[in-house]
Amino acid sequence: MSVKDAVIPFIFESLPVRGALVQLDGAWKRMQEGHDYAAPVAEVLGHAAAATALIAQSLKVDGSVTLQIASTGPLGMLVMQCTDALDVRGMAASRDVADADRFEDLVRGARCAVTVDRGERRRPYQGIVEIDPQSLEASLANYFDRSVQVPSHIRLQASSDHCGGVLLQQMPGALATPDDWHRLGLLVATLRSADLAEGASPELLHKLFAEDDVRAYGARKVRFHCRCTQARVEEVLRFLGEAETRAALAESGRVEVTCEYCGKVRTFDPVDVSRVFAEHVVDTTDQLH
Repeated sequence: MSVKDAVIPFIFESLPVRGALVQLDGAWKRMQEGHDYAAPVAEVLGHAAAATALIAQSLKVDGSVTLQIASTGPLGMLVMQCTDALDVRGMAASRDVADADRFEDLVRGARCAVTVDRGERRRPYQGIVEIDPQSLEASLANYFDRSVQVPSHIRLQASSDHCGGVLLQQMPGALATPDDWHRLGLLVATLRSADLAEGASPELLHKLFAEDDVRAYGARKVRFHCRCTQARVEEVLRFLGEAETRAALAESGRVEVTCEYCGKVRTFDPVDVSRVFAEHVVDTTDQLH
């Protein structure tokens, strides 16, 4: 049975290899609402959404995975985050995309990093991703091999309606034979966007790896969820400073802050701005002297 907006973890019974299959439907469409992403940018964003979900599904503690790209090319910035609970959000900022049909054109001069936050008791780990001009998929394969040092195969797909992918990784302390590993890589590469149209399913895994005994575990739901709050927006205003905030207030009589992830607009009038920048209240309780 196919499940949309879900991750399905799995293992190979006869090989020291584990994996996960992901499909995002409603969550992916919600992520695109309010953004007029050019097709090449939307494709990279969809690949990033699938990739972060594939990585985050293996987190064992409260934490998150954040993928960030900053470049001097048309894709100026991309941020994608997925928590261990599989709450995903992301956005991209681009310019002059008309002549950037290829990934390498979008991410000229790019810096890319994957940050894994493993909970309050452990320091976050950040790995630098060496950008491969072919695709984000190829770049992440380099990241797994060199930064994480876990041999991996990854395949990512994205369309306007859905995105998804599959990740295979060799288990710690055991290695598949070179022939088996090469064969699995070829099979992963056959995953098409059309295969994911109806969702993720054990049947799709058995179709991909027809010669192998694959054990699929229960599907885990993925949802779009933005963590923006009134308090966090107020912190942004404080970071900008009172002078700049009041200058914006003077122009229109209010300050509007739009979340780039979910599109929610929060409005601050003069009273709100005064409250945000108010000094600590002094206790004026009468005291005996």
